Amino acid sequence: MFDFLKGRVNINKQSSSNFTLIMHANRKHAIPYLCTLLNTMISANNITLAYGKRVLFDEVNISFTKGNCYGIIGANGAGKSTFLKIISGDIEPNKGTIDITPGERMAVLNQNQFAFDDETVLNTVMMGHKKMWKVMQEKDALYSKEDFTEEDGIKAGNLEHEFGEMGGYTAESDAATLLSDLGVKDDLHPMLMKDIAANIKVRVLLAQAIFGNPDILLLDEPTNNLDVETISWLENFLADYQNIVLVVSHDRHFLDAVCTHVADVDRCKIKVYTGNYTFWYESSQLAARQLSDKNKKMEDKRKDLLDFIARFSANASKSKQATSRKKALEKLVIEEIQPSNRKYPGIIFKQEREVGNEILKVENLSYSIDGKKIFDKIKFDIQKGEKIAFISRDPMAMTSFFEVINGKAKADSGTYEWGTTVTTAYLPNDNSEYFEGSKYNLMDWLRQYVPPGTKDVDEDFLRGFLGKMLFSGDEILKKTNVLSGGEKVRCMISKMMLQNPNVLILDEPTNHLDLESIISFNDNMIAYSGIVLLTTHDHQFMQTVCNRIIELTPKGMIDKLMTYDEYLADERVKATREELYN
Repeated sequence: MFDFLKGRVNINKQSSSNFTLIMHANRKHAIPYLCTLLNTMISANNITLAYGKRVLFDEVNISFTKGNCYGIIGANGAGKSTFLKIISGDIEPNKGTIDITPGERMAVLNQNQFAFDDETVLNTVMMGHKKMWKVMQEKDALYSKEDFTEEDGIKAGNLEHEFGEMGGYTAESDAATLLSDLGVKDDLHPMLMKDIAANIKVRVLLAQAIFGNPDILLLDEPTNNLDVETISWLENFLADYQNIVLVVSHDRHFLDAVCTHVADVDRCKIKVYTGNYTFWYESSQLAARQLSDKNKKMEDKRKDLLDFIARFSANASKSKQATSRKKALEKLVIEEIQPSNRKYPGIIFKQEREVGNEILKVENLSYSIDGKKIFDKIKFDIQKGEKIAFISRDPMAMTSFFEVINGKAKADSGTYEWGTTVTTAYLPNDNSEYFEGSKYNLMDWLRQYVPPGTKDVDEDFLRGFLGKMLFSGDEILKKTNVLSGGEKVRCMISKMMLQNPNVLILDEPTNHLDLESIISFNDNMIAYSGIVLLTTHDHQFMQTVCNRIIELTPKGMIDKLMTYDEYLADERVKATREELYN
């Protein structure tokens, strides 16, 4: 029986040896093991990868099975994207193999927006099914021959059959429907990729990846540059997806909506946990607290963990993946829950003084870029206790608005006025001006932003702020001109904390940050007692922090005292939005 099954699945030597040992030891355990092998579509065996002295993976053994969506998580630089490239075959490991069940089709979200510049939008999507596209090209080449022979006819007939088996005859309509679902209008389908906007290219490449229902889908940051409607569509699509999905994302709301499992990349290893990101995070935090509580009895700790699993399992019934996730959690082994090794920065903003009654008054602000109106007739006041999310279908609208109210850009018309008690701290989307040409080390860079009159500004004082953002030891002597994107954002946050502001202006604060930094930032913004003005693509950040939504449009604004989820669900808001954008 084993030899027969080996012909149907790609079982490696180690798996074969394991099966043989199990058969000799205990036949009743052999069949469940075989079922695992039969269901495993991707298996990483002893994967090792190092660049010089830097080891990314050390003998990683992990498998991914059909019907599950795995969120690949880990600190910046841990190797999440690299692991996807190993799976796809783009990177060859120093040691180990990737085994995939024969005949399974893999699709990867292409990150190169210029790779298909000379192809039409519709053809770009269909090219996602490489085998079908190749057959299509072969049969079209045969039919275009002037000296079409009987042999060509037989070959063309075989290709036509193969083409039909792969769904080729409905490929164009399927691709067009998929594009429309992703918000790519019909009039764009025949256009060349080089002639469409960058934010539309992202959607086309996403459509290319998911076209034709691939058996294995690899997605690296699929929500980047997508609007909330498209992200919602993708969440629903993946929640119903019956094959394997491996996804890297910094969007916790997205991970929670789509993932049945989390694959944690940490300390050169990868470990899979049942549940979505929030379950992994909360359970690992609970396990860490229990580990530090030496006085608590083991039975009590076990009961707490079981209660946590039961509570989360009940909540899972409300999710889009209710059945599979709830069943998986019910089968969870208590020993699988382990403390996280992550380090979380200390993002703590304190107000020097509380704001007065006059905070910010905006009167009929309008702004254009190259003659195109970005926002118009923006008028509002800010009250104490408000944390406002600014949104728009045009991401330039929010950045432009923040640049205007920070005195870095001039509006076409209208005015704004800050109250006399206000102290602002601004986190721009583009922070390059703060680091260009700078040859300071981190200590000296931060020193230049210490507010006048601050006492006891010594090395320990500055180390304290840098240490909160996880710059320790000799790292504070690193030159600012060699910092990564995430390190620059952490420096900017240190600078802002120094200022003790009572108003924070945050333009995409989660960009370049790892999930640990995003969680710390999010938690502090919830606790912060000052005013927050922000725009972010991070759904959870916006939902948990903000109590007011202002949408900027070319024809006016929408202003609602409600949460982000309430705003998205409000039917009257939806109708108003369509009027203002169309």
